[in-house]
Amino acid sequence: MSKTKLIVSALTGLFFSTVSLTAASASDALVTADWLKQNLENPKVKVFEVSVDTGVYERGHIPGAANLNWHTDLVDKQRRDIASRENFQSLLQKAGVGDDTTIVLYGDNNNWFAAWGAWVFETYGLGDRVKILDGGRKLWEAEGLPLDTATKGTKETKLTLAEQNPEVRARFLDVVAVAEGKHNIKLIDIRSSDEYSGKIFAPDGVKELSVRAGHIPGAVNVPWGTIVNKDGTFKSADEIKKIYAEKGIDGSAPIITYCRIGERSSHTWFALKKILGYDVRNYDGSWTEYGNAVGVPIANPTGTVWTGK
Repeated sequence: MSKTKLIVSALTGLFFSTVSLTAASASDALVTADWLKQNLENPKVKVFEVSVDTGVYERGHIPGAANLNWHTDLVDKQRRDIASRENFQSLLQKAGVGDDTTIVLYGDNNNWFAAWGAWVFETYGLGDRVKILDGGRKLWEAEGLPLDTATKGTKETKLTLAEQNPEVRARFLDVVAVAEGKHNIKLIDIRSSDEYSGKIFAPDGVKELSVRAGHIPGAVNVPWGTIVNKDGTFKSADEIKKIYAEKGIDGSAPIITYCRIGERSSHTWFALKKILGYDVRNYDGSWTEYGNAVGVPIANPTGTVWTGK
């Protein structure tokens, strides 16, 4: 190993063994399946599964991975909000996350909720230590890599989380101000073109949660899947940059992403923030909040008004 790699490893606190820098650098936003496979026994690496299908973990998961249930672990059970600092801190302590732990997240459905998990970690100041397994569960299974049904015991830590960082999250009033032309902030609606146009309220098979259809005025539509390869991995940084540049998004102005409940838009937030380095916030209230609000402007090219009529 070169002297340069040793110095970089020491500075990042991620040099645990000679395999730590093979295949992919853990200082990147993404890690490869090869990198993770070689670091499964690394005590400084903690893997979490965050899947849409909350039961898939029990049927088999990456060896040593803990489960983060997006229905319960990443949300406040008493109010519509992300998990409280106290509860999230306790959960991570019990999972063995310490001050020098590298956190790797993965999930099904091309890492939808793994990216949302990364956004929650970001709000509590752990974003620089969180990586996503590129390709997620889909790629891991496609390559025939090992799965396990056992859960691994861990030693509880004394991790202390920062307070929520408001710069990571867009709020309702922030978005209304943009819709009314009061700020030079770019809005990206990452839902399907039919959701964006108001033709449908939600994807097929998903419960309708808003009384109005359409999109926030001024938002451009870049469906989240546009930036994903067939194997579930992210497209290259250059490809992603080009896709958004064609929609007038080049990183020169702040950006807010949104979808229906904030999970798909977290995937886009991750790509723009962590891969391209743009100034991005995620609006997790998204269309279920905005589309139900009274007195706010709505763009609806399809012309629907109430419940698809």
